[in-house]
Amino acid sequence: MAAEPIISHVVVPGTFDPVTLGHIDVIRRARRLFPRVTVAVAASANKNGRGTAFTLEERVEMIREALRVEGLPDDIEVAPFRGLLVSFCHELGAGGVVKGLRAMTDFEYELQQADLNSHMAPDLESIFVMSSPEYGYVSSSIVREIAAMGSDVSILVPANVDERLREHYGAEAAQA
Repeated sequence: MAAEPIISHVVVPGTFDPVTLGHIDVIRRARRLFPRVTVAVAASANKNGRGTAFTLEERVEMIREALRVEGLPDDIEVAPFRGLLVSFCHELGAGGVVKGLRAMTDFEYELQQADLNSHMAPDLESIFVMSSPEYGYVSSSIVREIAAMGSDVSILVPANVDERLREHYGAEAAQA
């Protein structure tokens, strides 16, 4: 009986609106575990019933720069995608999806997604990475909310993202 092939390429998907230090931690850890990592930035124009703060192109650009700023390997790909994650993974030839988990609520949602992905693409593995304790409370929505109120988010996001958030919410935050 032949051994199953080892997964050599994984996708770390998300909306990344914006990318946080928690996301960077998951990407770093995925790269430590797998030789090839693609960060898949989802279009998600209607996430939670509203649009994203940053365009798809802006989010891709911010992640690429953040990976450089944070000293991650140059071989981590960043690619935008629309449509089904499983289709995108198949297009890339990726064998797994890596997701970070912060709390039980993340687990419940991600388990549903993993089950659905498994049904649609049984060849695609779901790999969960527990968040590092220093990032367990960090989410993009919390970062956006704090930044929109004019408060400092520099300990939650890479420096380039902090700058973009100040530019984006500067006028709005001053009125809050």
